[in-house]
Formats: sequence, structure tokens, C-alpha cells
Amino acid sequence: MDIITAAVMLFLIMDPVGNLPVFLSILRHLPAERRRKVMIRELLISLVVLLLFLFAGQEILNLLNLKQEAVSISGGIVLFLIAIRMIFPSEGGVTGLPEGEEPLIVPMAIPMIAGPSILAALLLLAHQYPHQMTDWTLALLLAWSASSIILMFYEQINRMLGDRVLQALERLMGMLLVMISVQMLLDGAVKYLS
Repeated sequence: MDIITAAVMLFLIMDPVGNLPVFLSILRHLPAERRRKVMIRELLISLVVLLLFLFAGQEILNLLNLKQEAVSISGGIVLFLIAIRMIFPSEGGVTGLPEGEEPLIVPMAIPMIAGPSILAALLLLAHQYPHQMTDWTLALLLAWSASSIILMFYEQINRMLGDRVLQALERLMGMLLVMISVQMLLDGAVKYLS
């Protein structure tokens, strides 16, 4: 596998377009001047987590005596809870935070950007091709950069679509996230049981 192929694969797993409705929902309650700063902070946190998992993911899991299946199952549970809040909005929105309070790390950096799927893919690349770590680092940086550019333009997309369309997209995305989270739970359970 070469750098471009790996970068495209990682970009597709990150799914920045699919994450847009979730990010819009999370950031909608923040003052406009804080949104970009929060987005940049969360993107940088996700990059640190992704790089950490690329270089030391298996060692971290071994140290904590965790299996990769635990990452998949726990990520599925977190995504499921986020999805339920998207479908049935409550006070505090998707994050459950009081209006105006900023999310930190969860759910934007982890699991939306640095989710179980991308972490598992990085673990797999590092395990199968340990001699190509420079290539995988470049591929990750390319995929993360492309995702970051798309996510940074969330406000322009918000203006283009309007509140009603975004509410409909948020609920639709919630339904899709329920399905994705259940699949992650099932995949983790199947791998654990086999």
C-alpha cells in the first residue's frame, strides 16, 4: 500500500462530510467567536490522539490489558448515546452541556474524528507494515488535513442550508449513527467471541 492509497482510505474512514451535521449541532450553542477556536483545538487534539495510536497504540492497549475489540465496543456505545441525543434533542444538545459551554475532547476529537475505526486502521497499518511508519505518518497527515479543511467550513455550510435543513440532517445523521454504532458493537463482539 502506498501513501496516497492509505491517505484516501484514512480520509474515507474519518468521514468529515458525515460528521458535519454532528459538529454543526455541537457548535451551534457556542458564541460565534469561540466556534473556530474550539474547532481548531478539537482538530489538533484528534491529530495528537491519531499520531499516538499510530506509533504506540498497540503498546497502550497492551499496557491497559485491553483488546482492540474493547475500542470498537466502547466507541460504539459512545456513538450510540450521541445518536440518541441527535434524534431526540434535549437541553444541552448533543453533548448534554449547558448552552454556551464548550465541549472538550468528547465527542468532537474522540470519537467523531479519532474514532474507533480510524484507530483500528492505524493499528493495523502499523502492525502489518512497521517498516513504513514514515509513509503512514504522511498518509495520516494528508487525510487529517483534508478532513480539517472540510470541517473548518462548517459555518458556510450552515449559512447555505439553514436551520430547518440542518435539523432534518441532524436527525437523519442520528439515525445513521445509531446504525454505525450498532455495527461497531456487533463487530467488536464478533471479534471478541471468535
